Amino acid sequence: MRKLFLLLALFSVSVITYAQRTLIHCGSLIDGKSKTQQSQVTIVVEGNKIVSVDKGFTKPGKDDKLIDLSKKTVMPGLIDMHVHLESETSKDGQIKRYTQNEADVAFQSTIYARKNLVAGFTTVRDCGGSGVNISLRNAVNAGTIVGPRIFAAGKGVATTGGHGDPTNGARKDLMGDPGPREGVINGPDDARKAVRQRYKDGADFIKITATGGVLSVAKDGSGPQFTQEEVNAIVEAAKDYGFHTAAHAHGAEGMKRAVLAGITTIEHGTLMSDEVMDLMIKKGTYHVPTIIAGRSAADYAKIPGYYHPLVVPKALEIGSRIQENFGKAYKRGVKIAFGTDAGVFPHGENAREFGYMVEAGMPAIEALLSAMQVNADILGIGDKIGSIEKGKLADIVAVNEDPVKNIKMMERVTFVMKDGVVYKSE
Repeated sequence: MRKLFLLLALFSVSVITYAQRTLIHCGSLIDGKSKTQQSQVTIVVEGNKIVSVDKGFTKPGKDDKLIDLSKKTVMPGLIDMHVHLESETSKDGQIKRYTQNEADVAFQSTIYARKNLVAGFTTVRDCGGSGVNISLRNAVNAGTIVGPRIFAAGKGVATTGGHGDPTNGARKDLMGDPGPREGVINGPDDARKAVRQRYKDGADFIKITATGGVLSVAKDGSGPQFTQEEVNAIVEAAKDYGFHTAAHAHGAEGMKRAVLAGITTIEHGTLMSDEVMDLMIKKGTYHVPTIIAGRSAADYAKIPGYYHPLVVPKALEIGSRIQENFGKAYKRGVKIAFGTDAGVFPHGENAREFGYMVEAGMPAIEALLSAMQVNADILGIGDKIGSIEKGKLADIVAVNEDPVKNIKMMERVTFVMKDGVVYKSE
């Protein structure tokens, strides 16, 4: 028996000691933090971590694995701060809310998760669904399914009849009176209870719908939907439970209330006023623009019967204004975090957002960096992901040409590694 233990101990040591190294030769490297690219770099990966980043092309040893990206531009895995992995836009989306079971949503979410990953988004923040997103996160973490690293909000927090009330558009006998458990609050006490319920459910952050929305079956698309006391209570409770917070917001008054309360990120920001921009700068609030969602919704609204009649005028009016206001916010100095609202448009097309950001006046390198270390820091894991550095997780993607010169290249990611595992290599 003693000999057996000795052999097992020796075997364990040998596995750790002789673990295969992977050398990645990078033609050009965007490290996720600097605006300056590096040429001819070798990233050394052991297990799921980067152990060194070396100048020049290191010659691999006999036991090393070489990944040759010497003709490509390499960068950290991308981070999308606003996706909805449980669904994807379709003409019958409203009906699906009443015909699909939770299992149906779960199965389709695995497909959407994989699409985000192979598009180069190794980490995403799911900004609300039925709660399946939490189980999806757990399945990815357990290795049961393939997908990006997921930060899940569980169910978003709304007000009665507001954007995010899950019974909007239903028959009266199906509406019921959803409360904090379902993500619907009225008053500060409900607000605190909703946050605590998200904590109990296993959510990673709190998402609220501070104003009306475009795609909800309700007339208002921009008015404020929480009182100042309600949003204050949400943010206070979220801080107590260690959550950061995100606020869907189209109209200026709802945004202002959320920013005053201390919200971490404003999603969409369509009708953001100068006053709100200045307040965000003062408070350090991030803007997650989701330009692609606005433009996509405006396009779908032109297809007869695609959206509910209440949605069409909102999509045409609000959807087309996100890009313009993003440009103003960026130029004024508001901090920008990359996010797309994937699900409002087909999953996997997230990188189109980069092009829209550049069109609105943001330099390509800044748009790229907004999806790297900036987002990692907001998520609280900037020491683990967001850049190509020694000690960080091996989340690495590549494209065939320099995206700073041609931002459209981001729509054609040819290499994806997450946690040291290659999921795509063309």
